Amino acid sequence: MDSIDLEVLKTSAAWIAAGRRCELITVIKTWGSSPRPVGATLAICEDGTVVGSVSGGCIEDDLIARVRDEGISRTIPEIVSYGITADEAHRFGLPCGGTIELSIEPLSAHSRIDELLARLEQHELVQRRLDLRSGEVELSKAAPGAQMQVSEQAMVTLHGPRWRLLIIGAGQLSRFLAQIALAMDYSVTVCDPREEYRAGWHVDGVQLVHEMPDDVVLEMNLDHRSAVVALTHDPKLDDLALMEALKSDAFYVGAIGSRVNNSKRRERLLEFDLTPEQLTRLHGPIGLYIGSKTPSEIAISILAEMTAIKNGVPTNMIVPHAAAPTQPGDAVCVVESGAV
Repeated sequence: MDSIDLEVLKTSAAWIAAGRRCELITVIKTWGSSPRPVGATLAICEDGTVVGSVSGGCIEDDLIARVRDEGISRTIPEIVSYGITADEAHRFGLPCGGTIELSIEPLSAHSRIDELLARLEQHELVQRRLDLRSGEVELSKAAPGAQMQVSEQAMVTLHGPRWRLLIIGAGQLSRFLAQIALAMDYSVTVCDPREEYRAGWHVDGVQLVHEMPDDVVLEMNLDHRSAVVALTHDPKLDDLALMEALKSDAFYVGAIGSRVNNSKRRERLLEFDLTPEQLTRLHGPIGLYIGSKTPSEIAISILAEMTAIKNGVPTNMIVPHAAAPTQPGDAVCVVESGAV
């Protein structure tokens, strides 16, 4: 599965290769409430076909109508605004007072979209600098933690995996988790030293390694854009890796297991050199409470919790699986087989 960013770029590249005129639209600034975040993209072809999104749909409708009526005639980038007045906010489906500013860039072979895609295939985080006066494009490797920047002279956007996810264990749940995480712009590594589990395990775009998980955690030098999820149920594999991950800057560290197993895991980890404060960072049972029972549902639950933590959602607004309600007689179903 491709992320929206990749889908927009790949479609743009295909239009350019076919000799069709097209434009790349990027959200560069918002005021008040807006449907799409800064950095969201949309590509539009000369026939009005679009891919991607920059609003709830009404701005897209206006862009399409303009292209169909006027064609694509821009030769250099242009900055446009929607929703400046209350009437416009209502017209374009923006919340009252919402305003969105867009960069509209005419694309051609000189836009270096093919080169950008080639670098993204190598899982590189790429910085794309667009000169807003001339339309010239420069590509370079982006530094960790880099942010989108816009000035009167240039717009710098980031493309590629901006977050990293280490999954310990190559099982069925790992496959679903890896596939969804890829679509969310994560660079995914799956680690399992057990050959019988690795055999036949494959997801395009995911690195599969066989070293011991704790060694991989140390080699990855986890930062605040990294997450670790342990899915093996095997303390020999999970515990040491979790210990190292909890001492790192990773924004999320979680492990599968029931409440009982999670309690035993915490007792074991305290026997290592972890502090109680470090141990409080461990999420387990893992995931948000959504009544998940199948591997695909559990994967969604895990990524939902990761996303909430990544986005800074207040703790009192998150219902983790550890706080899942249970009823007499169904605790085993909910905790042991139903989730995580």
